[in-house]
Amino acid sequence: MSETGSRSASRPTLGMAYGLSQGVRVAWYLGQSIVTRRMVGPLRDETSRPLTSSAKAPNRRQLLKAVADLFAADWRNVKNGVYAAPHDMAPKPFKGIRKAQAYLADVPKVDGRRRARDHSEVLNEERRSRFPRYYLQNFHYQTGGWLDDASAEIYDTQVEVLFTGTADAMRRQALVPLAEALKDRDQRQANVLDIACGTGRFLTFVCDNYPRLNLTAIDLSPNYLAKARRTLSRWRNVSYVNANAERLPVADASQDVVTCVYLFHELPPKVRRVVAEEIARVLKPGGQLIFTDALQKGDKASLDRLLDFFPWAFHEPYFSTYTTEDFSRLFGKAGLPQKSETPAFLSKVMVFEKA
Repeated sequence: MSETGSRSASRPTLGMAYGLSQGVRVAWYLGQSIVTRRMVGPLRDETSRPLTSSAKAPNRRQLLKAVADLFAADWRNVKNGVYAAPHDMAPKPFKGIRKAQAYLADVPKVDGRRRARDHSEVLNEERRSRFPRYYLQNFHYQTGGWLDDASAEIYDTQVEVLFTGTADAMRRQALVPLAEALKDRDQRQANVLDIACGTGRFLTFVCDNYPRLNLTAIDLSPNYLAKARRTLSRWRNVSYVNANAERLPVADASQDVVTCVYLFHELPPKVRRVVAEEIARVLKPGGQLIFTDALQKGDKASLDRLLDFFPWAFHEPYFSTYTTEDFSRLFGKAGLPQKSETPAFLSKVMVFEKA
């Protein structure tokens, strides 16, 4: 149990504040999602037919129940002191409006790429000498791909609009096994490596709860890593490394915990195995990998159709192979047998432990 979580959970009005803030959050991002759909018109399937919700998505009741289950789990963890309440429950309207404006201004560009099925904007010879080929495409058709400052600034808004305000709550479920891994340990003696840290959003929740951890944030994008530095600037215990997860510049058996959030569905199958070996290399014996990513086929039958829709509508070229990947086998071969698996709405949290 984190000290911050214990203090927060003792506040008598916390439950009401949590419920109100998350309700407002969902409404805010749902509103932007509705505006987005009106701006871009109906999405179309592979045969150019308009996509209807009944063809590719679960019904509204199933989705609402899944969302409710996620927030119920999130609140239960806060109430029980597993982790602190979200640090941004108090709204910052002017900041939110600025981010929404920047996001909506970019929507026509993203939609133009989607309609043209063009995801090659970031591909050029100079970058091919610096980055893997699979990395040089506009994932999600987003402007600038992973290699643009403006992309890094609006990314978190894009994700929250896509998941109607639930992305942070899904990320926070990784704090549950982290709390277990760090139980009764001196934070100052624990090394935690976050691979593909992106904008640093997940690490804000880690730092809120464990401000004295020795944290290393790694990302292949210099632009997103710079954003992470700004996001996490109030904490001095974070080291930042611009590096490829296929070749981690980290010593063997040096990390107590490795966290990896929403990376593997964007890796080609062969690369997943290389990264798994690297994670196993840097973990100490008994160290844990906390792996958070999208659901896979069969995890929730009612959501399987949504998994079919996602990769082509948002350009996720490796997502379909991700949904059928046997991660227990993949990480097991790397020396990381699976310890647990917990669903979290459209995501899940898996824990693997080095033998």
